[in-house]
Amino acid sequence: MSLGKEFTKGIIKENPIFIMLLGMCPVLAVSSSVINGLGMGVAATAVLVASNIAVSALRKIIPDSIRIPCFIVIIASFVTIVDLSVKAYSPALSQSLGIFIPLIVVNCIILGRAEAFASKNGVLGSILDALGMGIGFTLSLVVLSAVREVLGAGEFLGNSLFGAGFQPALIMILPPGAFLALGCLLGLINLKQQKSSQAERS
Repeated sequence: MSLGKEFTKGIIKENPIFIMLLGMCPVLAVSSSVINGLGMGVAATAVLVASNIAVSALRKIIPDSIRIPCFIVIIASFVTIVDLSVKAYSPALSQSLGIFIPLIVVNCIILGRAEAFASKNGVLGSILDALGMGIGFTLSLVVLSAVREVLGAGEFLGNSLFGAGFQPALIMILPPGAFLALGCLLGLINLKQQKSSQAERS
């Protein structure tokens, strides 16, 4: 197992959002601003790393017949810690993200990495796998959020970019804008992949 590949696969080759299309509910819901996207990405990454470590360390103890319930209990424990920490140290972010932090418990990225990787590999590899997936998830969220915030509000991280005369496309910060922005980004990524494939064949 190449530790470098385990780390980088989640950022590029198996990116959870742009390649595997996982965890779409929070992605579409919280990506109206970069702060929200970054906050959700960091929270999910923290849970992912902690749960992968715990699942990997306990993989030989957890009975195979009840592994999924055990994984969910482990994930829920870390989600509770992260949720309470965000409420304590960043109440504004907690209010913005709302129910989507507790819903990390059922995020298919978290449970998927626990089942597909952490339960079958050592702690170090599981940490790198979680970090790669978490960073890929966070970067993708930030890119999507930046597109929506710039086009929909004319701002980046709350700072005005174009002045008072700019007329933002308000649809971009509304729910339909999430689908439009994601669809356009996926189209660009697919186009790039097709061109890369054609270049490799020729």
